[in-house]
Amino acid sequence: MLPRILFILLLAMNLASTAWWYWRAQQPAPAPERADDTPALVLLSERDSTAMSHAATAAGAALTGPSAPTRTCASLGPFKTQSDLGRGMELLTSQVARIQFRESSNITTRGYWVYLPAYESRDAALRSARQLNAANVRDYYVVTAGDHENTVSLGLFRDRENAARRQAQIAALGFPARLEERTEVERVFWIEFEQKETAPDWSALSGVRNLALKPYACD
Repeated sequence: MLPRILFILLLAMNLASTAWWYWRAQQPAPAPERADDTPALVLLSERDSTAMSHAATAAGAALTGPSAPTRTCASLGPFKTQSDLGRGMELLTSQVARIQFRESSNITTRGYWVYLPAYESRDAALRSARQLNAANVRDYYVVTAGDHENTVSLGLFRDRENAARRQAQIAALGFPARLEERTEVERVFWIEFEQKETAPDWSALSGVRNLALKPYACD
């Protein structure tokens, strides 16, 4: 009876051992443990590909990002007096981003003068005037003071053609008539400003029809 019991016991142990080894073979091998501060393994090809992807993304953002706003600058003028300039500055200052003014000079033609050059004395100038009168020339004037003293003026003309005709008439009588353009240096002022998002309104300024707007490149 005892040998039979031992046989059955050994058989059961063998079956249990076989089943345990079979079950262990079917289980997947556990992944090796990795410390928290150990970086994950990345292939070189994966690293280069990732870096290039980030670089391409950054470049694309730079190209498609918002561009800098366009700046618009202009000059408004000319203002002929400092008071007109002051009113313009006062009106525009709150409407623009930046403002300043500049002064310039314009040479303006005021007409044409026909005359006989200055004589050495007043008596000589008066003697020439009497000769003009004898030749039936009535429109003349002897200048007795100032920069043109002892000059005989033969007329002021707005139109050059009329002045040239008068000069030719007097020269034909044997007098050394000259023609001179009369000019004047005129000071004018310009307001220079950098525009905000909307254009400023200067329609309230006096003489607005004589003002011109001239765009220029912002500094």
